[in-house]
Amino acid sequence: MPNQNRSLQGKAIAILATDGVEQSELEEPRDAFDAAGATTRLVSLHAGAIQGFTHGEKSKRFHVDLTLADARASDFDALLLPGGVANPDALRVEPQVVELVRDFATAGKPIAAICHGPWSLVEADLVRGRTLTSWPSLKTDLTNAGAIWVDREVVVDRGLVTSRKPADLPAFIAKAIEEISEGRHESHAVASQR
Repeated sequence: MPNQNRSLQGKAIAILATDGVEQSELEEPRDAFDAAGATTRLVSLHAGAIQGFTHGEKSKRFHVDLTLADARASDFDALLLPGGVANPDALRVEPQVVELVRDFATAGKPIAAICHGPWSLVEADLVRGRTLTSWPSLKTDLTNAGAIWVDREVVVDRGLVTSRKPADLPAFIAKAIEEISEGRHESHAVASQR
């Protein structure tokens, strides 16, 4: 991955994940963001480390930089929501996760979500009227929440970058870097507060 000429210099990016995260979907964007000059911080439900997976098999563990209780959207310029199945499924039921994701959207900060990552966007009621993609099994969840779901390697809709799977990572990373380097977007309207 080219270093994008340090296009993310001075940017702080939160990576929200927990046990069960798909390793490549956390590691490859983080490495690319760091190479482009960003400071990335792994935010999770608990301190210590989280267990990564590669296609359902345990892989690397990742050091947690910041617990959810101490994370504020105002401290970051963008948010990454990696997938895996267990990771976003555990995150989406946590009220603090939903609030943090919503805070990024309300502030108009770019959000990049891949694979099952958009589940948290559904919980935060951020997909209504938006075009996005995901792992195919989320199509019904997303359309039921008011999204326009398409089967493409990467989709950008007003600062929201989504992709389907690890094979889409090169396109996902390139578009995420582009959106983050551009900065704030219009506030993502939250259709209804739950």
